[in-house]
Order: sequence, then structure tokens, then C-alpha cells
Amino acid sequence: MVDLGSGVQARLSSVVLEGEHVRLEPLAREHHDGLCAAVRDGELWDLQVTLVPHPRDIGRFIEQALEAYEAGTQLAFATVDTASGQIIGSTRFLAVNLLYRRVEIGFTFLGKSWQRTAINTEAKLLMLTHAFEKEGMNRVEFLTDVRNSKSRAAISRLGATQEGVLRSHMVMRDGWIRDSVLFSITAPEWPDIKDRLGARLAPSGQQT
Repeated sequence: MVDLGSGVQARLSSVVLEGEHVRLEPLAREHHDGLCAAVRDGELWDLQVTLVPHPRDIGRFIEQALEAYEAGTQLAFATVDTASGQIIGSTRFLAVNLLYRRVEIGFTFLGKSWQRTAINTEAKLLMLTHAFEKEGMNRVEFLTDVRNSKSRAAISRLGATQEGVLRSHMVMRDGWIRDSVLFSITAPEWPDIKDRLGARLAPSGQQT
């Protein structure tokens, strides 16, 4: 990692994040076959309101993630079910700006069999804890398609604040010009949000 001055590093630390239900491993070429199986579970590449690679494109997906890490702009993970050791999806830090202490969490997908379980909540808890408590972030952002009501609800349940809509923000694979909804969590908000997410993961808590 390169020092940008005043102790600021050029890249996020490449670390394994592990909880009770999920382990997030820095994405590597050896995750290829597992990721292919994950996206086939529910044919995730067919979802219109998100961007999930087709199995034939997973190799390039991994290479682009590795290139982005070297450039200091992203840190991608393979999402692993701790009980079975099975790769079940991927997520990442992106739009990394260590100088201004902000980062986005996104490019997240899970095989259909693991959706609406504790996996996503715990993965977000692990990533947010790392961002705020290890990397010293002031702000974590989330972006989603304005049409993706499921994703918007999930981000809201994390405790993130909706800040607005970025109009004509992205061009989707089918040519649709997407408006993106912007959410954020800031460092002063994090302790209360961390407590709420921990309560949701308790045995009596709600799995989402």
C-alpha cells in the first residue's frame, strides 16, 4: 500500500471478514467456479434492476475486480457460507476515497437459496464495522436502481438514510437509463446502527 501523506493509505486493507454465518474472502481467481454456481442459483444475470455477470463472464469479472484493487478504487469479496464452505455470492467496497474517508458498499449478489437469510445482514455488519472501525471512514454510501424496491427496502432496514435520486446515473445492459437512489451511513450514526444490526442477528432477531 502506498502512503498518500498524513498516514493515508492508497488502498483498503485486503482482509478476510468472518462472522457466525458468513465469511468474506478477498476475491481471487480460485473463486471462479463457486461464483458461477452462485449466479446460476436463480439465474441472477437475468435481473433487470441490478448488474450480475453471466457465468461465462465471471473470469473477466474477477480480473476487473483485481485490477480495481490494484488501482485503489475497489475491494471485492467472495461471500462464503461458513456452515457449508460454499461460495454463494459476492460484494465489494467501491468508489474508495481514502483521502476524504468515504466508500460505497455495492455490487452485491447472493444465490437465490441464501436470499432473505441472515447472510446479507451479517455481511453488511462485517463490512460496515471494517469501514468505520478499521479504516476510519466518515461515510459509507449505498446506491440502487430507483425501480429496485426490494433493494431500497433492504438498505433502509440497515439504518441508512436516503439522500436523493441521481438522475440518468447509469446505462443498464438492456439500454435502460437508470436513476439511482443514494443512501448513506455516517460515522456518528454508526454505533446505534451497529447495535440494531447486532440485535437483528441475535437468535430472537429478524433474519433479512
